[in-house]
Amino acid sequence: MATTEQPPATELDARYSSEGATARPWPEVAALLGAAPLYWLSTVRPDGRPHVTPLIGVWWEGALHFCTGPAERKARNLAANAEVVLTTGANALDSGFDVVVEGLADRVTDHGRLTALARAWEAKYGSDWHFDVEGGSFVQPEAGHAHVFAVHPRTVFGFGKGEPYSQTRYRFR
Repeated sequence: MATTEQPPATELDARYSSEGATARPWPEVAALLGAAPLYWLSTVRPDGRPHVTPLIGVWWEGALHFCTGPAERKARNLAANAEVVLTTGANALDSGFDVVVEGLADRVTDHGRLTALARAWEAKYGSDWHFDVEGGSFVQPEAGHAHVFAVHPRTVFGFGKGEPYSQTRYRFR
């Protein structure tokens, strides 16, 4: 897993941070994104209503990747509006670090890139998540085709919970 090539502009928001809090360095946040077992994807339905679903994913070469069947609600939402939010973190009020990634979901169809991502999925989640690559998609005999999307962060927010509490914005060029 790689981090972005250019480090983001990092800004601690003192309004929502404890006195003495500091911004978590971007490489630590990227490592958290890479290690997270689960993410929550927020998309927008064509009629404007939000849609949120948990899914697995891979942080690879500076982008968060996820996959979905082409007929699933999230894929249909992305066809109309590629703006997404992905979140991950700990479901606790006074400990942990939550991360919110905002960006555009771009479909990945390059065979070589998909092959590398399929290896990354299996390395992270085990052999139950083995994918073959065919026709610009992941393929599993039982599940069929899945489209793969990359979200290159535009803005990332990090929320430190517990003393010190913190809110940091990471802006990408």
